[in-house]
Amino acid sequence: MQTQEMALLTHDSLLLPEGRVEIRVIEPRYLSMIAEILKGRYPLVFGMKKANSDLPCYEMATQCEIIDFNQLDDESLGIVLEGKQRVRVLSAAQRRDGVWISRVLRSSNWQQEPIYGEFELISAALEQFYEVNPDLFGLYENDIHLEDASWVSQRWLEVLPLYNQDKLRLLNQPNCHKTMNFVLELIKSHARDNPHS
Repeated sequence: MQTQEMALLTHDSLLLPEGRVEIRVIEPRYLSMIAEILKGRYPLVFGMKKANSDLPCYEMATQCEIIDFNQLDDESLGIVLEGKQRVRVLSAAQRRDGVWISRVLRSSNWQQEPIYGEFELISAALEQFYEVNPDLFGLYENDIHLEDASWVSQRWLEVLPLYNQDKLRLLNQPNCHKTMNFVLELIKSHARDNPHS
């Protein structure tokens, strides 16, 4: 398997294939990094920050593309990233300007599969979640795949307030089945605890 160099952006949030996230870029080093990426000098990888470790992020990360950007009210740059391909970060080195360059290896994305039976509940719950969070919903415009178990599972992993190691345990599975079961149990227990909500 061939490794590849990619510019590394670390963040508190998780981004997975086909997911979208909007982040603010203020620091000049990141603005110049984005310019390099847009010029095609490096692909971009997005990783969840990890403190007190050799790597600045968890080794499970996602290669992504900048699909939109705009200037925000405070003069900072807002960029919308879309996850494309799972990768494993093998190493990372910080350049003099503070930008991280990582060496990564492609991992396999979860395969699409239909959602059926009681798992349709997690799809319906995600749709409700987007109605309550229109900013997040707006990132997808009409690109929402509530019929795809893998898509729905990954969106839940991005938004659920779980410990990172719990998210990673689910992400390291070969498919979305464990995540679907986990989210379904969460929704059912919430319904049991809050019968009238």
